[in-house]
Amino acid sequence: MTVKYIILAVEIFMLITFLAAFPVLCAGNIAGIASSIFLIIITQYHEKFLRMLGTLWKKNYGKATIIAICIALTAGIVYAVILSYKMYRAEKNKPDKTELIVVLGCQVRGERPSRMLRRRLDTAYKAIQEHPEALCVVSGGKGADEKISEAECMKRYLIDKGVDEDRIVMEDRSTSTFENIKFTFEITDKLGYGRDITIVTDAFHQYRAGLIAKSQGADDVTAYSAQTEARFLPTYWVREWMGLSKFFLTGH
Repeated sequence: MTVKYIILAVEIFMLITFLAAFPVLCAGNIAGIASSIFLIIITQYHEKFLRMLGTLWKKNYGKATIIAICIALTAGIVYAVILSYKMYRAEKNKPDKTELIVVLGCQVRGERPSRMLRRRLDTAYKAIQEHPEALCVVSGGKGADEKISEAECMKRYLIDKGVDEDRIVMEDRSTSTFENIKFTFEITDKLGYGRDITIVTDAFHQYRAGLIAKSQGADDVTAYSAQTEARFLPTYWVREWMGLSKFFLTGH
C-alpha cells in the first residue's frame, strides 16, 4: 500500500503542475490534466485494472491489443524524451556573432506586453546590447483581443529601454511561428540580409522556431532564450511536443 500512495502522490503532484497554469488553458495542460486523472484512477483501482488486463490477455485479440498499446506507449515516451533533449539543446545555442535578431511575439494585454512577452523583450534587449551591429526585427500581428500589434508593442518597449529606433524593424502581420519567420524573411531579404538569424523566444520554443527557419532557408540559427515562469513550463513544454509533431507532419 505504501508504494501505491507514493505513486498516487507523484500523480497528484503532476496534476497540480498542470492545474497551476490556470487561467491559461491550452492543449498542453488539457492533455496533462487528462493524463494525470487517468493515471490516478488506474492507480487507485489497480487491482481491478490488473484483473481486467488478465482477462483480456487470455484472448488472442486482447493479447495483440495489449502488446500494441505497450509498444505505442514506449514509442511515445522515447519520442517525448528525444524531443525534450533537442528542445534543451536548442535553447542553449547562443551566437558568437550575429547580424539579425528576430524577436517572436506573444500576447499583448491592451497596449502593454504580457509577462511572457516582457521576458522575451528583456532578453532581446540583452542580445541587442551584446551585438551592437545587429538589426532587430520584432515579429507579431494583432490579435482580436489586442489594441495594437505585438510588433508595435515590442518596438515601443525596446525604444523605452533605450534602443535606437533605427535598429528596429516591425513585422506586424504574422499569426503563427511559421508566419513570424516567413514574413520576417520577406522583409529582411529586401533589406539585403541573409537568412542566418538569432531568434529570441521562450526556451521551450527555440527548437521548433529554429526548424521552421531552417525549412525556409536559414543555414545557421542561434538563440537567445527567455525563461518561462515555472508554473507555465510543464503546460507549454507539452504543447510544444504537439506543435513539433504538427510541424513534422505539415511543415508548418
